[in-house]
Formats: sequence, structure tokens, C-alpha cells
Amino acid sequence: MSGTSSPEAVKKLLENTQGDLRGLSLECRKKFPPVKEAAESGIIKVKTIAARNTDILAALKENSSEVVQPFLMGCGTKEPKITQLCLAAIQRLMSHEVVSEAAAGNIINMLWQLMENSLEELKLLQTVLVLLTTNTVVHDEALSKAIVLCFRLHFTKDNITNNTAAATVRQVVTVVFERVVSEDERYKGVIEQPVPVPGNSNRRSVSTLKPCAKDAYMLFQDLCQLVNADAPYWLVGMTEMTRTFGLELLESVLNDFPQVFLQHQEFSFLLKERVCPLVIKLFSPNIKFRQGSSTSSSPAPVEKPYFPICMRLLRVVSVLIKQFYSLLVTECEIFLSLLVKFLDADKPQWLRAVAVESIHRLCVQPQLLRSFCQSYDMKQHSTKVFRDIVNALGSFIQSLFLVPSTGNTSTTVNQTGSNTSGGTASAQTNPGMLGMGGGVTVLPAFEYRGTWIPILTVTIQGSAKATYLEMLDKVEPPTIPEGYAMSVAFHCLLDLVRGITTMIEGELGQAETDNQTRTEATSSSTQSSEQQDLQSVSDQTDKELVNRAVWEEMVNACWCGLLAALSLLLDASTDEAATENILKAELTMAALCGKLGLVTSRDAFITAICKGSLPPHYALTVLNTTTTTLSSKSYSIQGQNVQMISPSSESHQQVVAVGQPLALQPQGTVMLTSKNIQCMRTLLNLAHCHGAVLGTSWQLVLATLQHLVWILGLKPGVGGALKPGRAVEGPSTVSSNYSTVTVIEILWRPLTGHLLEVCQHPNSRMREWGAEALTSLIKAGLTFNHDPPLSQNQRLQLLLLNPLKELSNIIHPDIRLKQLECVLQILQSQGDSLGPGWPLVLGVMGAIRSDQGESLIRTAFQCLQLVVTDFLPTMPCTCLQIVVEVAGSFGLHNQELNISLTSIGLLWNISDYFFQRGETIEKELNKEEAVLQKQADEKGVLLNRPFHPAPPFDCLWLCLYAKLGELCVDPRPAVRKSAGQTLFSTIGAHGTLLQHSTWHTVIWKVLFHLLDRVRESSTTADKEKIESGGGNILIHHSRDTAEKQWAETWVLTLAGVARIFNTRRYLLQPLGDFSKAWDVLLDHIQSAALSKNNEVSLAALKSFQEILQIVSPVRDSEKPDTPPAINVPALLGAMTATGLGRSFMRTDSIGERIGRYNESEPPIITDEIEDLNLWWAAWNTWYRIGSESTKPPITCEKLTFIPSQPFLTALIQIFPALYQHIKTGFSMDDLQKLGVILHGAVSVPISSDASPFILPSYTEAVLTSLQEAVLTALDVLQKAICVGSENMQIMYPAIFDQLLAFVEFSCKPPQYGQLEMKHIANAKYNQIQLFAPAEWVALNYVPFAERSLEVVVDLYQKTACHKAVVNEKVLQNIIKTLRIPLSLKYACPSESTWKLAVSSLLKVLSIGLPVARQHASSGKFDSMWPELANTFEDFLFTKSIPPDNLSIQEFQRNESVDVEVVQLISTEILPYANFIPKEFVGQIMTMLNKGSIHSQSSSFTEAEIDIRMREEFSKMCFETLLQFSFSNKVTTPQEGYISRMALSVLLKRSQDVLHRYIEDERLSGKCPLPRQQVTEIIFILKAVSTLIDSLKKTQPENVDANTWAQVIALYPTLVECITCSSSEVCSALKEALVPFKDFMHPPAPKVQNGES
Repeated sequence: MSGTSSPEAVKKLLENTQGDLRGLSLECRKKFPPVKEAAESGIIKVKTIAARNTDILAALKENSSEVVQPFLMGCGTKEPKITQLCLAAIQRLMSHEVVSEAAAGNIINMLWQLMENSLEELKLLQTVLVLLTTNTVVHDEALSKAIVLCFRLHFTKDNITNNTAAATVRQVVTVVFERVVSEDERYKGVIEQPVPVPGNSNRRSVSTLKPCAKDAYMLFQDLCQLVNADAPYWLVGMTEMTRTFGLELLESVLNDFPQVFLQHQEFSFLLKERVCPLVIKLFSPNIKFRQGSSTSSSPAPVEKPYFPICMRLLRVVSVLIKQFYSLLVTECEIFLSLLVKFLDADKPQWLRAVAVESIHRLCVQPQLLRSFCQSYDMKQHSTKVFRDIVNALGSFIQSLFLVPSTGNTSTTVNQTGSNTSGGTASAQTNPGMLGMGGGVTVLPAFEYRGTWIPILTVTIQGSAKATYLEMLDKVEPPTIPEGYAMSVAFHCLLDLVRGITTMIEGELGQAETDNQTRTEATSSSTQSSEQQDLQSVSDQTDKELVNRAVWEEMVNACWCGLLAALSLLLDASTDEAATENILKAELTMAALCGKLGLVTSRDAFITAICKGSLPPHYALTVLNTTTTTLSSKSYSIQGQNVQMISPSSESHQQVVAVGQPLALQPQGTVMLTSKNIQCMRTLLNLAHCHGAVLGTSWQLVLATLQHLVWILGLKPGVGGALKPGRAVEGPSTVSSNYSTVTVIEILWRPLTGHLLEVCQHPNSRMREWGAEALTSLIKAGLTFNHDPPLSQNQRLQLLLLNPLKELSNIIHPDIRLKQLECVLQILQSQGDSLGPGWPLVLGVMGAIRSDQGESLIRTAFQCLQLVVTDFLPTMPCTCLQIVVEVAGSFGLHNQELNISLTSIGLLWNISDYFFQRGETIEKELNKEEAVLQKQADEKGVLLNRPFHPAPPFDCLWLCLYAKLGELCVDPRPAVRKSAGQTLFSTIGAHGTLLQHSTWHTVIWKVLFHLLDRVRESSTTADKEKIESGGGNILIHHSRDTAEKQWAETWVLTLAGVARIFNTRRYLLQPLGDFSKAWDVLLDHIQSAALSKNNEVSLAALKSFQEILQIVSPVRDSEKPDTPPAINVPALLGAMTATGLGRSFMRTDSIGERIGRYNESEPPIITDEIEDLNLWWAAWNTWYRIGSESTKPPITCEKLTFIPSQPFLTALIQIFPALYQHIKTGFSMDDLQKLGVILHGAVSVPISSDASPFILPSYTEAVLTSLQEAVLTALDVLQKAICVGSENMQIMYPAIFDQLLAFVEFSCKPPQYGQLEMKHIANAKYNQIQLFAPAEWVALNYVPFAERSLEVVVDLYQKTACHKAVVNEKVLQNIIKTLRIPLSLKYACPSESTWKLAVSSLLKVLSIGLPVARQHASSGKFDSMWPELANTFEDFLFTKSIPPDNLSIQEFQRNESVDVEVVQLISTEILPYANFIPKEFVGQIMTMLNKGSIHSQSSSFTEAEIDIRMREEFSKMCFETLLQFSFSNKVTTPQEGYISRMALSVLLKRSQDVLHRYIEDERLSGKCPLPRQQVTEIIFILKAVSTLIDSLKKTQPENVDANTWAQVIALYPTLVECITCSSSEVCSALKEALVPFKDFMHPPAPKVQNGES
């Protein structure tokens, strides 16, 4: 109660109460002064209590009568507003539990008054509820008064009040009983003396009960009184009551509080004495009532049953039986008998339905049913209640069929029989057929003799969910839908069977396990405890006997009724699911009876199922005749084939089969319906699962099945299976009767000859008998216990098997199937001892041809599989070759792809077997060979054997390889693929067993032969698209033409051969014609690489890599099991795996990797020269592939084949590996060839649909894998040259040329023949029109060119001083190449290009210029200087216009680059002017002059001009000019002249500009001058001040007097400018004029020539 007793809550309560009292006094101020006074004194009272007490709540409770009083008075005013306020206040006090018993009594009295005045009725109910639920102070009279108040309100005129009151009553009743439960909890530990209860029904015997229990007792007793329409004892003041409400209250109490009644004798007494008689009394109208009986005969009119009461009574009864069965055994007997009576046909429909629902509630409680059985059925003079319930259900169901319910009276089933033997029937009208969309859906229903009852889904299995027992709101009996009662009754039966069987079987199982544990316990027990054990054992057995008696009684009580009802329903059922359920119930009952050993009932159920299996009227004769007569005549009649007819709607069952009955004389036909077949399935199920408990009834089961087999026309087949179709055994009796071997030998040939003729008979029945007889004879002959055994008598065995082989000459497939089935059986029984008979048996399998139908091939193949899996070790080794041949022939069958593929798997298994048993097979074969050779020599003929010269074991392998080779060119791609993989795996895995010389045959006869055939097929394959792969298999677009499928085969084959060359090279090289084989292989690689198929060409290169990346052959002694891993870097792996993914960066080139490997482990070389020849052959192949594939197309046809990027990348990546082997002889000529291929490869465009995968986006400067590979190849070369001999170093210039050609790509991408290409930036990525030839996109060459340029700079830094580099004018070429991007400058495709070009130029010059100066005298660099001057000129005074969007910061950055170039001139060139041609120096000076006199570009906006004028650059030029004008180091007059020249030009120019400016200023008047002119004048003024500064800093003797004069001459002109209007010009002018102050006084004496 912490919530209401916390200090805050108490404080709030006090405040609220005082507030309520204040409110009350205000309301009553005028009209009701006494109430006002009471309220005010109440306030004082509350305050006093609060002030004086610590435990305020307790004090409040003590004084609660006084506190409540004002409110009660307020209610007495009967003013609505006041009353509501008071009731709310009272409720608040009650909810805090501060109301004493006395106060509560007063409150109830006040509420009673209000009730009588019909005021605030809902508030009253609420108040009562709060009062009774929050505490237990209200007892006895007060409690009863409160309850009566609620009852009274329940019977008012107002609907809402009635319902609220009803709910309140229910809650109050529950509260009263909950109090009892909690009271019992409290007193649980206290043991009291039981007081003897007097036997009379005096109600005062409750003195022993505790207070709460007493209240509950009184309440319950009065409820019974009220329902009985008697006056209540305790609930004084009741005015009216309804029976239905009373019954509901009784039911809820009994259902919710059974423990109260079971624990207290007083309450149990009430149950027995009050409730049961009451129920029986109320049931009487229902018992006496007969529907349809005239009332006139009876003296008094019979009261009609009343649905609401009856239904509630049944609910009460259900609860009584469920909860209090143990207390009320006798009463329950009466109730159950009543329930059974209610099912009678003369009761109203609704009563029967409700009764069935009640019974269903019992049926789902098997333990309860068990109690009924124990308490009634097993007692001597008692009603057999359990039996009655089951029988009643049965007769109820029967009655529903016999008395058609009103819904069905109009239905007449019009059924016309038919007299045709086929048994077709005309369609009939049937209420169960609903026409839906032309089809007919059948409602699940029962139909019997014209009565049709639908089956409704009433409830889920195992739960009794009632419908009508829950209709508490209905007064009139509801209309029961047709079939409802039947469906519930049907569920009752099913749930009953399920419940009983699971319960009994569970207990049976439990008993058995107990038995086991007990026997174990007794056996292990010690002597001392034996006594006790025996005691407990006897207890156990007693218990078991009791249990068993109960089980048997239950089954005996119910089986008859169940069987009758189930059989009727089975007969009537038209629904498969219902039939299934009925049969399941019969099956479980039969099994249960069997387990309990109740033979009669077991046989009865089984008979029912048997009858259901056979046609109507048939069953009776079969199940009554003795089975002996049947068995003796079992095969005397030749039956006819079963006639299958389409299901017709005859009756309500589909006829599924028509056949002949099994009888002594042939009769007409009989029909089996689908229900018969369902029953048959159940019968088989019974025999299968419960065979152990069938006992004597097996006879029934087997007899029935035998008849069914006959009617269905099943006949005995091989291995005991039944097959459709009839046959009688022919002359197979012979097989069991031959006595001696001699007889066989005499009779065998004529007998089998005759049967072979029978097998060719045109009548299929006849043939079948012949084959059956012949195969049975052969099998019997082989299994006969001969002496000596067959394995030693070869002649006899072959004699017996020969007819089997002869059957192969017969074309009829049915005979061949028999033959193969026989082979299969012989293998299974005799397989281990066939010995010399194997060739015959294998011959039979091999004789099957492709056109003989799938089932034959399948059966033959099954035999072969058995042979390969089980019998290879037992057969003579000479037969192994036949096995290979047969398996191969199955691979070539084109009937069934799976068989072909599996046969390839068998070949692999066979090869594995050869490998494991190699030694023994070899020995045996050699022995055999010797014998054959001897025979051949005697006859003087050559030994005829395939692959003859090779030893026999190797021949076996070669046969296997040859077979797989044939399969590798099969027309079906899947077979080719599988065979190819198997061939190469087996050569790879088992090839080491072959003799060395045999490898020659493998290479030339197997592998190269295969390659030739595959190449031929691939090149001639059809290019038409294949729509689908047979059936609905979709084909991926990469395999949708025959050509593409053959391409896959070519790839696989080439890769396989290459792998063998690689891994077995140590075996192949010593063969003598290895180099020839090598050439053939290279030729194959070349033709594959040049095939116009991307997949094949790429794979060819992969194979090429594989055979090249071999460290020279290792000798036999140390051959590794697998080639060392490092030899084969997965070049293509990364590429093909990621598809056309992003280029992958290589950390080190392949060449380096292989190089490292070669250096670290010097390879052992067997034959240097031959090895070199192989490598050069490989180089030539590589060159041919490269030059062919990269040669641009001559014409520009539409669909030109252009090699893919991965192909070219792989091609170029092969070179480094190859080069390692041929570098010693690699000449300038070869380098030229290589250059052509590299250049060609890089120029190849890609199709625009592949471009998004290969190309980086335009903005990313990433190389494609191909470009990466090209640079790697050149890198490998230059590293090799670097460490190579002198004559190799002449290749440097050629490498530079190659790289510089790549550098040029940055400005002019290469052309690929006449092909029109889009630059990547504008290729239409996504709008490729379907079927239009893909556009070709040139790659983004800028990153590649730039990387090449970096390589050039690096290489030049290493090799600048090389003789070849100097002689071949490499520096000049570099400058010449760089001049292209530099002169384009802003017009370059990528801005980065000219920036890189400048920085490269600066790097190259910083290394190259010293070298050039060194060689100045030799004239080798003469032609370079003009080139350099032009380059500077083109770059510094570019004709290209900077883009409009160039930011100022960018512009300044670009200007700083120009400045760097001028700095280079000032540090690296001008200081060494004496080593440099004069013209060059002159050009430089002119250029600096041009730079210093500012020439602006006209495209700038006015505002930016001053920044964009390249002031820094001009200043730098100017300073450089000045620096070299007054340098002290003037060594030649020439140089001094140049500088003086420059100065005078400059000063002259300044003078002109100033004059022009002054003129224009005058003319312009007020108009400002153009911005450019202003900027120019400002620059000139700044230049003048810079000049004067520089002149002052220079040694005076270096300055020419003429110069000074020119400077001073500027002064007047400057002064004239003072009038100008521009402020900027003025400030610049100020700076220019200030330095002239130094000329205002004579120069210092130390300056000589100053005044001149």
C-alpha cells in the first residue's frame, strides 16, 4: 500500500478531503445550513486529527464515521451536484482504506436510500465496487445489503445501468470468493479440530466457517435459492431475479473457484444438496418433451424446453463433471445419462446440437473418460455410462442419416445406372457439386441413401470449441446449420479414439519401461533389500493388472459403437480427408486392440478396413470364404490387362480402376473407386506398421490384398515387386527340376534355343513369358550348387551365359530390358565368381545402341555402374580394356546427358583404380602378353593389339586416353568439358606410371591429335545463336552459339596440353623430337591467340605464359612434385578474376621477379643450345602474335575485330619473362620489332561498352594495365642494358625514341589505322544503340604519356653522359618532343601535361647543359641550341589563350613557372655565355628584353589587368637583363655590347611610352584613358625606379656614361607627367622621381667619370 500511505499521498488526501468539505459547505450555504455546519466542523475535525497524530491514516480510520458524516448528510439532500461531490469524496476515502466497519455500514445505508430514490445509479455501483474491492471491512449484513443493491439496479428500466450492474454483480461475486481463497492462504499452516457437521440441511451449520468463507457460503446458498425461485435467506430485499443470470453466476463460481468447494466440507455439502437437485429439476422439461408428439394425450401440458436455460444448465453440468467428478460420482451418472438422452431423435435440433457440444467437451478429456469407465462401467450394478456415450453418438449419427433434416427433404438423388461394361455413368445432380468456372468442386460431405450432409470445419483437432454453448445472448433457439451436429459428432468420435489410444499407448509404453528398469533393478539388487524389492514388484504388478483391466474395459465398452459409427461414416464419406481420418481411427483402434490382445475387436476393425478396400458386395464373399480355396486356385485364370478409365462422377466416388474379380468362373468386371484405394493404402499401412500385433488377422489382410492385386492386374515382377500387367509363369518349372549337370549340358541348347525363338514372337505377352522363363533358367543355372563349382568349370559357365548374350540380337526393347534386368541380378548375386564369363556380360552392356530408348540405356548403365563400383578387382585384368570401351561408348550415347557425364566420372574412377592397383595389373597383363606372344609366334603372325609396341599396361592407359579424347570432341559442350577436365586430370595425376617411350605416343597421338580436331571444329563452328539449351534451360550469353561453346573447349584443351608440357617437361625434353613438339605447341598457341575470339585468344596467352615461366628443367633425381610456385606468377589471374576491373598496380615488374629468381638459384641447364633455340622459337611466336594482333586494319569496315585490353596486357606481360631467356642475343633489330608491337598495342582502342570497366574516369590519372605492362617491358629492357655489355648500350637511344613517341601521345593521340575513334571524354557510355557496332574509344593517353615522360627524365639522369646518348642527340630529341606541349601550353588536352613538361625540361637541362658545354667543341650539340631557344620562346610567349575560368591564384602559380624558367636561364645559361654559341645568347637577350617590356594580353577584364600582366615575370626578366648588363665579369666586348644594347633599347622604349601618355592625357580631357595604357605607364615608371636602383648598386666603372645621360634625360618627361589625373599613376610617379635626388648634387669624388 506504499502508494496510498506515503507521506505525499497522505498529505494530498488531507488537502483533498478538506477541499471537499469546503466545497460541500459552499454548496449547502443557502439551502442546507445543517449540512454546511457539519461540513465546517468536519474540516476542524480533520485538521485536529492531522495535527495530533503521527499515524494519520489509522486515526482517520478510527474517526471515519465523523469524517464521513457531512458527506452522508450531503447525499441526503438529493441534490445531484451535491450528491456527486459527496460520492466522489467518499470513494476517495475508501480507496485510501480509512473507512471503518461502522462507517462502511452507514455508507451502504445511504447508498440504499439513493438507490430507492433512483439517483446517481452508475455512481452508486462504482462506489459499491470501490468499497468492496479495496478492503475487507464490509461483512455479513452490510455485504449482503451491498450485493442486493447491485442486483436491484440490474433490474431497472435503463439498459446501461442494467449492464453495468450485471458486470458489477459478477465482479462482486468474484471478490467474495477471492476473499475466501486469500483467507485460506493466511490460515494455511493452522490445523484446526474438525467440527462434526450435522447431517441435516439446516443453514445455520456454518458456524465453523471463518468470516469470509461464511459470506461466500451464504451468497452461494442464496444464489441456489434464487435460481430455484425460492426466497433468499441472506440477500434480504431482493425484488426480482432471472434464472439465466443466476445460472451464469453459479457456473462462473464453480468454474473459477473449484478449490473452495473441494477444500471446505460445507461447500461440498451445498454442491451435493443444492446444486445437483436444482440442475436435475430444471432439466425436467427437456427430458419429458418429445418433438412432434401430440400434447392431447398427456394429462398436463408439458413445459417446452427453453434454450437459454437449457444451454446454461449444460454449461453448469460440464463444469460439475470436469471439476467435481470425484465428489459427485452418483450425480454425474445422472447428468451423463441425461446428456445421452438429449441426443434422441425426438428432441429439438438445437437441444441435440448443444448436447453434442457438451459431449465433445468430455471426449477431449481421456482421463475423465477413464474415470467414467472405472466408476460406472466396471461396477456391477451401475449404468454403463461410457458405453452409452459411445453408442449414443453412434445412434445419433445414424439417426441423422435416417431422418433427413429439414434442409434435405427436397433433395432426391437421381442416379441412373449403366449397363456398359466400361462402367461409365451419367452425371447426376448432387447438392454437393458446386459448378465453379466450368469445373466441379465437391464440398466435403457424407452421403448415404440419398441423404446428403455437408461436413463443416467445426474445431481444430483435439479441442472442443463449442458454438451454441457460447451463445449467452440468445433467447430464441438458434437455427442450426445443416451438417453442424454431424460434424461435431464426427469430431467427438475422432477425438475419442485419439484420446483413448494415445493415453493407453502412453501408459503401456510407460509400463514396459518400468518393467525393464525393474528387472534390471532386481537383478542387480543386494541380498538384504530383496524382500522390499519383491514387495514393490508385487505392488507394481497389481497396479499393472488394475490398469490393464481398465484399458480392456474401455476398449470393450466402446469398440462396438465406434465400429458401427465409423463404418457407416466410411460408407457415406465423399471427402478424401474425412475418409483418411475415419480410416486412421479404425487403424489406430485395430492396433490398440492388437496390443491389448483383444482379438475379436481387432479382427472386427480389420474386417471393416478390408471391406472398404474391395468393391461393394464383393467383400462379403471374400471375407467369409476360407482362404485355402483361394490360394489353391490363385493362378488358374488368365486375367486381362487392367483397364484404366477416367474418373467419372458415378455415385460420389471416382472410379479409378476396372478389373476382373478373382473367382473360379470368369465373371464380369468389378470397379475400384478412389476410396477403395485409400482403404487399401490404410491396409498396407496397417500391415507395415503394426504387423507385430496382427496375429491371426494376417489371413484377412493377405486374402484381401491378394484379391486387390488380382483386380488391379498386378503381376509378379523381378525381385518380388508387383508390376501392372498379368502373366503366368511359362515352362520355368524346368529351372527348379534339373538334377544333374549332364542333363543340363544335353538339354540346355535345345531348351534355350526354343525360348529364344519364343522371345522373338510378335505377340508381346508371348515374348514376355519367353523372356521371363529364359532369364529365370539362366539365373537358376548359375545359382545351382554345381560340383565342381562353376568358377572352375569355364566351359559350363560360358554355356549357361551364352543365351543371355544371344538375346542381344533381338530388337524388341521389352526383351532387352528383361535381359538387362537379368544381368543386374546376376551381378548382384554372382558378380564375384563370374571370372571368364565377364566378356560376355560386359558385351551385353556394350551392345546397347544410342537409338534404343532411354530406359534401356539407363538400365544397361546401371549395370555398368555396379561393375565399376564393386567388381573391378574381381575380374581378369584382360577385361579392363573392355570396361573402358563400354564406359566410353556410354559417354557417346546422346540420349541422356546425365548418363554421358556420369560415364566420364566412371572413366575417372577406372583410371584411379588402375593407378592404385598398378603393379598387380601390370604383372598380370605382362603374363597374359607373354602367352599371347608365344601363340602368335607359333602361328607366325604378328600380335594384333592397339598401340602395339607399347607395353600392355601402357596400352590400357592409352585406350583410356583415346576414349576420353573422343569424348573431348563430342557435339555436346557439357560432355566435352567434363571429358577434357578428366583427361588432363588423369594424365596429370597418373601419367608418371607410363614408360618413358610411351609419352611420345601420348603427345603425338593423343594430345596433338586432340588439339588438331578441336582447332578444326572451333574454326568451323556455327555462329548462329542457340535459343535455349533444351527444355527450359536458359543459356548465358557467353555460351549462346556453337562457336562460343567450342571456344570453351579449345581453351580447356590448350590449357591442359600446356600444363602437361610445363609439369612433365623433364620427361618430354629427353624424347628427341621435343623441339619439334615445342614448335607444334607454339603453332597451336599462335593460331589460338590469333583466333578472332577474345576468350580463346586470352587463354592462349595464359598457356603461353605457363610454358614460358619454367625454370630450366630439373633432373629426374630432384624433380619437385609440383612445379615451384614462384615460376608461375598469376599474371592473368588478377585480371580475369576481376573481369575488366580497375587496373591493378604492380609493385615490381614480372621481369624483376623472374630475374631475381634466376639470379638466386642458377638453373641446371641440360643443353644450353637446344634450350636457347626453344626460347627463340617462343620469341618468334610472340613476335608473330604481337605483330598480327596489333596491326591496324587496312580498311575501315564496320565490324572490325579489335583485340581486347586484357589480351594485349597479357601479351605484353609475357615479354619480360621471355626476354630473360633471350637477352644475350637480343639485337637492335629485335628491339625495333618490339617497339612496333608496343606502339601498336598502346594504340589499340577499346569498344565503348567495355570502356567504363577498363578506363579510369577521365579525371583520374591512372594507367590501364596494358600501359603499365608496356612501361614494365621497357623498364626490364633498360635495366638489362644498364648491366649489359658495351654493344648492348647502343640500344639506349632507341629506348628514348620509343618513350618519347609515347610522350607525344599527350598532345596527339595515336591513330589506329583508319578507324574513327572518339576521345574518351565524349564517348557515349550509356547510349549504345542496340545492334549498332560498338563505338571505339581511344584511351586516355595523358597519364601514360606523363608516366613515360617521368621515365625519360629518370633514364636521362642515369645515362646523360653515355657515348651513345651523346652521339644520337638524345637531349635535342627530348627538347624537341617537349616543345610540343610547351608551345601548346593552355591548349594541351590536360593542363598537367605542360606543367610536367616544364619541370621535366628544367630537370633534363640541369643535367644536360653541363654535358653539352663539355662537348661544346665537338659540335655534337650545335643543332640543340636553336631548338632550345625556340622552345623557350614558344613557352614564355605562348600563342594559346588561358581559359576564362582561370583563377587569379592559378594565374600567379603559372607565372611563377615562367619565372623559374628565367631563373634557369640566369643560373645555367648566361653565366657560361662564352661556351655557348653567340646567336643563342643573342636570342636569349632579345627574349628577356621582350619579357621585360611588358606586353599584356588583351583578353583580361579591366579590373584584373594589373595582376594578369605577369609583373613578377617582367620584373625577373628585367632584373636578369640588368644583372647581365652590369656584371663585373664582362669578359668579351661582345657581351658588354649586348648588355649596353639592351639598356639603351629599354630606355628609349620608356621615353616613347611616356611621351605618348602625356599626349593622350592632354587630348582626352576629362575622359579617363584606357585601362591598358594606364597599366603600361605604371609599369614603365616602376621599371625606371628599379633601373636606377640597379645602376646605383652596380660598380660605377661598369656603367657607360651614355647610359647615365639617357637616364637623366628621362627627368623632364617625368616632370611633365605630374599633371595626370590618375591617382595610381601619381603614386608610381612619386616613386620614380624620388631616386633622382641622387643626381641633384655632384657625385662623390670616388666616382670617376661621373660628370662625363
